[in-house]
Amino acid sequence: MRASGLWRLAPLLVLVLAAAATAVDASHRGGEHDFHRDFEVTWGEGNARFHDGGRVVELSLDERTGARLQSKQRYLFGRFDLEIKLVPGESAGTITAFYICTGGARHDEVDFEFLGNVSGEPYLLHTNIFSDGKGEREQQFVLCLYIDGTPIRVFRNNAAYGVPFPTRQPVHVFFSIWNAEDWATQGGRVKTDWSKAPFVATYRRYNVTNAFVWDSNSQQQQQPSWMAQRLDWWSWMTLSWVRMNYMVYDYCDDRKRFPHGFPAECIIPIGRT
Repeated sequence: MRASGLWRLAPLLVLVLAAAATAVDASHRGGEHDFHRDFEVTWGEGNARFHDGGRVVELSLDERTGARLQSKQRYLFGRFDLEIKLVPGESAGTITAFYICTGGARHDEVDFEFLGNVSGEPYLLHTNIFSDGKGEREQQFVLCLYIDGTPIRVFRNNAAYGVPFPTRQPVHVFFSIWNAEDWATQGGRVKTDWSKAPFVATYRRYNVTNAFVWDSNSQQQQQPSWMAQRLDWWSWMTLSWVRMNYMVYDYCDDRKRFPHGFPAECIIPIGRT
């Protein structure tokens, strides 16, 4: 299957959380989401168009600018679901993104960046994780399948081994489309064809039912039951299958990049516990 004309559910990257901090239940449930109400356009305002009463938003990229939305609420932990219709046809040089980020020099961030390609070729899903300001944890996957609740990556809490883990800083949710022709497609060898602009990505069915809004003045909340969930045997098998068949880059295997030893989290087994 190709990316053109398809709705793709945002992939599930599992953060094995160890602690919940002060939070309150989200005020806007998934079935009541409204991009126009719950987000603000932080750049490219003219390139963000809302439809269906705010339940659908189109972000477009042209030679002038792309666009980015930022959630008005901040979340300390949670599950975020949405559907993204990637740029159809020729999309080389473009990036359609969904990510969560705290901001600041020592920021936490989880990235899903869909790297465009020449017409008829599959997208690459570029993932990265920042914790306490440190990133460079890239993994890439070829998108030749729908991703619907399928775990594709696990980042465990290995703070006990000196690996920072994002547990204490609340995040905003971001959606964006932008030009990255210097590296996005085939290492930058294929540039953006601006004669095909505007490039349009569409977001819908945003669901934050299982996310908790940060409130610094609230009392400590009881950890919700879903926080204790673990991947079952089948999920671990699926994760292994995806990694064997669709992962095309893993920083933990890049010896040229880390000639003096891999980062600590690459050495610690993921495990099933």
